Amino acid sequence: MRPLFGKVGVFGVGLLGGSVALGIKERFLAEEVHAYDQDPLALEKALFLGVADRVHTEVGPWVGELDLGVLAAPVGALAELGEALAPWAHPESLWTDVGSVKAKVVAALEGLLPHYLGGHPMAGSERAGVENAHAGLLQNAVWVLTPTERTSPRAREGVRGLVEALGAYPLEMPPGLHDELVARVSHLPYLLAVALNRMVARSPHKDLLIFLAAGGFRDLTRVASGSPRMSRDMVVENKEALKEAIEELREVLLELEGLLEEPERLLKAAEEAKRTRDSLPIVRRSLLPEMHDLVVQVPDRPGEIARIATALGEAGVNIKDIEVLTIREAAGALRLSFATREERERARRVLQEAGYRLP
Repeated sequence: MRPLFGKVGVFGVGLLGGSVALGIKERFLAEEVHAYDQDPLALEKALFLGVADRVHTEVGPWVGELDLGVLAAPVGALAELGEALAPWAHPESLWTDVGSVKAKVVAALEGLLPHYLGGHPMAGSERAGVENAHAGLLQNAVWVLTPTERTSPRAREGVRGLVEALGAYPLEMPPGLHDELVARVSHLPYLLAVALNRMVARSPHKDLLIFLAAGGFRDLTRVASGSPRMSRDMVVENKEALKEAIEELREVLLELEGLLEEPERLLKAAEEAKRTRDSLPIVRRSLLPEMHDLVVQVPDRPGEIARIATALGEAGVNIKDIEVLTIREAAGALRLSFATREERERARRVLQEAGYRLP
């Protein structure tokens, strides 16, 4: 069976670009994967890790041989990169990008590159660099596509086919709407993480605060551990939508400050927040397979995760996903996800019989 593409080029081999390249290679979606980056060390790692078959530090005639090009450079550099690639691009080639800001990028690239469709996989990690890339990063991820009136049917069909073949879920919306929504669910949380860490860093009790910071603080501020430069570029490029989101947050915080004097109304606000947070998996189910979760308390000692997996495996129960929720000196917790409610209940019985506590 022939792959979807002949030659594919990935322009920028960091975490996301590297993960796209690995997904293409592992699923045999291309005959050959080329990688471009201005950093020779990143290309050296890409070759060593099997991310790419060929690497380049300069654009040239090889670009014209590509069936598909994926721009994965920092979002602030995408327009300039598109200008460099345009003279070399084959008129029938497909092009997309993975930038987290779309309106400006789409406006710049759709007039430069043939059969271009903007994209943004909603996936990432606080660990940057191609050495942390893995194909699983894109598995089951929502991948936003931002077509416009200028988008060709060829681009729409080809890029959507790539997304689906990588195991992700394409979701189409206008570029401006994408930026407005992502400002609230991605860019604003990043600034919040920065703000909370700045509060700790500036406190005269910094050492005590760091010592007292529990799992909740670490989970809430995890995104601040990502690449500062990449994150800076991300929020600056979307600053107009982000400023609107910040203003909305300011109003909500002032409202909550007032509710500190009205415990019953604060309780209602907290209950509403809980319903919203708990509904996130339900929203996900409209796009991704439904999952049924089970939280298990486990002692913090070697082999516990393996013991749980073995017990369920021997009982014929398949774990679809696993997440470490908390770790303490004495105990921790895991969230296990199952494809059906029946499997979840079987898992509950198996683990209870094995002596585990399930809250």
